[in-house]
Formats: sequence, C-alpha cells, structure tokens
Amino acid sequence: MAASVAGAQGTAGSIFGHGPAGGSVTATSGTGAQRHATINGRGRYTLSPLPMGSYTVTLENKGATVDTRKNVNITVGRGLEVDFACENDKCEEGG
Repeated sequence: MAASVAGAQGTAGSIFGHGPAGGSVTATSGTGAQRHATINGRGRYTLSPLPMGSYTVTLENKGATVDTRKNVNITVGRGLEVDFACENDKCEEGG
C-alpha cells in the first residue's frame, strides 16, 4: 500500500486502487459506517470522501468475499492506494 496526495478535501481522505473489473469494494469504519464502489472496466475504483480513521477494506466478487485489508488508516486530505490481486495480473475486463 502506497500513500499519495489527493486534493484538499476538508476533513476527509480517500481509498483508491486496482482490482478485478466488476468486483465490489467496501470500506467499513470502526464505527460501522460503510462506503461502497464497483471496480470499473479498467480495473480501478475510488472510495471518497472518507472521514479520517481506521477502515477495513473488503473485496467481493460474484457475491463472495475475496480479500480483506484491516487497519487501513485514512488521513485528512490524502489518498491511500489499496490494490487487490487480479487473475493472471489482469484487472481490466477481457484482460
């Protein structure tokens, strides 16, 4: 996981990355709040805005949990990259 600067977002940050196209990514905060995104045809997703705090990020594909990342810490005004493995290292549709 690599951190990078995202535009100033007040009191929020973001999670972004790669994963298998058509999959679903959910970020769940320590308080139980959730944000969902579908991975696009290019194998990319973004979850924002996310209030600062610690999150569990889950990848689901075809209704099944595929991978989970715990203790993903969001900092105000920053984005954090969380990538998930793709079959044969190809995340895009038809890849």
